[in-house]
Amino acid sequence: MDSQVGQILDRKLQKATTSRVVPEEPASCRGSGVETSGMSAAGTPPLLAPAQPPPGTPPLLAPAQPPPDTSPSLQHHHTLPASEFRSLGPQDALSVFQIEQEAFISVTGECPLCLDEVQYFLTVCPELSLGWFEEGRLVAFIIGSLWDQERLTPEAMVLHKPHGTAVHIHILAVHQAFRKQGKGPVLFWRYLQYLQGLPHVRSAMLMCEDFLVSFYLRFGFKVIGPCEITKGPLRFIEMEWPIGEPSITRRDSER
Repeated sequence: MDSQVGQILDRKLQKATTSRVVPEEPASCRGSGVETSGMSAAGTPPLLAPAQPPPGTPPLLAPAQPPPDTSPSLQHHHTLPASEFRSLGPQDALSVFQIEQEAFISVTGECPLCLDEVQYFLTVCPELSLGWFEEGRLVAFIIGSLWDQERLTPEAMVLHKPHGTAVHIHILAVHQAFRKQGKGPVLFWRYLQYLQGLPHVRSAMLMCEDFLVSFYLRFGFKVIGPCEITKGPLRFIEMEWPIGEPSITRRDSER
């Protein structure tokens, strides 16, 4: 009996002593100053990784951005240029036609180009047009297309010949509010300078009424003769400017 009690006491004493033994550090961390697995260097538990939101949780709003800089030094990036020359496109067709109507209906009773024809030429050969814009508003324009014959025919009024070497200038018009400011001559001079840079273009052709012949002579155009094309009672003179021949200087065009 006494021997059994002694054995029980021995086992309890051994168990209590063993429970106070500290386990060794992992060999890979011993004496290295590196954090041991599961504990920080200071002996505190590591921070837990941030919890991931459950599926379907809407994302947090992005941090608010500072308001855009509205200082005067940056506002000029949002203003339209005071004066701009560029090719036209289909999006400009309505503005073109409105200026054309005002310029020609009261004089000849009809427009050189209907709206569909304006849209056609600004779609198939926009590079042969030129518009003058002031603060985003169209104030003057020229529309041209390519032609592949020596003389103009009625087909030249409605067709663009991609392989032609002559530019048929269909129309030059200036908005009523901007007339008598020299814009027509300046725009026409710029257009001719542009045509000189097109390698496939050999000449420019147009038709006009008698009273406009002197205007185009100033730019180096030559009279070819009566034009085959007519508009009701109106008769026209056909004129041509070979590319490469000198046109008037810009200073002369502004007179």
